[in-house]
Amino acid sequence: MKVIFLDLDKTLIGDDYSPEPARDIVEELKKRGFRIVFNSSKTRAEQEYYREELGIGDPFIVENGSGIYIPKDYFPFSFNFSRAVDDYFVIDLGVEYDRIREVLNAVGDEFGLKYYANSTLEEIIAFTGLPEELAKLAMKREYSETVFRWEKEDFENALKARGLDVSRGSRFYNIHGKTDKGKAAEVLLSLYRRLGDVESYAVGDGLNDFPMLDIVDFAFIIGPLEHPRAKNISSLEEIMEVVK
Repeated sequence: MKVIFLDLDKTLIGDDYSPEPARDIVEELKKRGFRIVFNSSKTRAEQEYYREELGIGDPFIVENGSGIYIPKDYFPFSFNFSRAVDDYFVIDLGVEYDRIREVLNAVGDEFGLKYYANSTLEEIIAFTGLPEELAKLAMKREYSETVFRWEKEDFENALKARGLDVSRGSRFYNIHGKTDKGKAAEVLLSLYRRLGDVESYAVGDGLNDFPMLDIVDFAFIIGPLEHPRAKNISSLEEIMEVVK
């Protein structure tokens, strides 16, 4: 069995956030027998949009490894999960969004932070470049926040001192609990291994992807960042030349 973990922004999805350029790649991965797992800082609502547009039915990992959503009929065995929501069994690994927001509200004024909870829809669109409908989906947060702008340095240490983790994506800082994309990917891989041998792949582009790249058999990174286990590629299309 082959499993590929894909970051979304700047990896599968380009600057215009359209799913269209990814359609051919996703179809080719399906033809080659891959289980396609989104592993992104994006919310459940955002990822569901892309899953529906691209016809993907595999599990997905949200908000920098904070939660794993597994379709209820996906695995033919029982496993431990945190809660059942709609059509999913959910494995919670992060902390609740209310806790994240509480901490950010406590230090936000001191450091001049702008994030989803204290920004208007119009500001979020300006910060991110998201279309309005996708910006609304990004506001439906469960486990994390995104710091778009700051006026004073060292806010990361202030947040860490209050028990949160800070990771850097391709453009913004992500604030979440003590989890990451690698920890969540490992949990999901442990379930896949109950079905048989697994060959694992991952593709990302930011520092927050490094934990995911650490734990797979074949790692790829798009752009100039260097990771000791990852092959640098210029785009996701290039991976199709080296995976079978």
